[in-house]
Amino acid sequence: MAGHSKWAKVKRTKGVLDVRRGKVFSRISREITISAKSGGGDPAMNPRLRTLLLKARDANMPADNIERAIRKGTGDLPGVAFEELTYEGYGPGSVATIVKVTTDNKNRAAADVRAVFTRFGGRLAGAVAFQFLHAGQFLVSREGTTEDALMEAALEAGADDVITTPEGFEVRCGVHAFDRVSHALEQRGIRTENAEIAYIPRVTVPVTDIEVARSTARFHEALEELDDVQEVFSNEEMDDAVSAAAHG
Repeated sequence: MAGHSKWAKVKRTKGVLDVRRGKVFSRISREITISAKSGGGDPAMNPRLRTLLLKARDANMPADNIERAIRKGTGDLPGVAFEELTYEGYGPGSVATIVKVTTDNKNRAAADVRAVFTRFGGRLAGAVAFQFLHAGQFLVSREGTTEDALMEAALEAGADDVITTPEGFEVRCGVHAFDRVSHALEQRGIRTENAEIAYIPRVTVPVTDIEVARSTARFHEALEELDDVQEVFSNEEMDDAVSAAAHG
């Protein structure tokens, strides 16, 4: 399942972080601003903001950038008004795709996303989300915790499941339990490799053709290069050899 494995994507993202650091900072800043606007600028009172501050720290985001993003959200500094949107469609090989966008211009965002879908032979559609579980997702490495300790902390906080994988552990929870689970893991000193409200595939589409796999990888990269795009979720499934060839 290397093609849609969140662990695999996290590793690839960390591998190119240095060359895309400015774009990563911009995306985190937007999320921080939105979080501060909706829940306030005090991390002690805003669990979502606490999670984002950990994300910013892991990306080595400068403190000044973080402070500006918070103050824009609270209204202490002038800033543009962002809104969060999602677009659904099918990419190369009929792979179901959901694109999460944070933008100050939804007409521009829609046009840019549609153009990438069209360029790679895909199309926007309105019946894709049912193929995904919309849930909180935490990826936890085996270093610094045990399965028993993680299960105790996560399930007590309202998580639905803790899945053991070769790479580590995956915690899933309802969207409304995300902040509680995040806070519980933080309180226990359990660090996450990635934490987000995700679209997790319920069913997958096998991709065995190398050219389709490469086209899918380029499609994802083109979407992620768009300034307004925060995250791309899809349901392709590739074995390790096909995935390596696609991203090589």
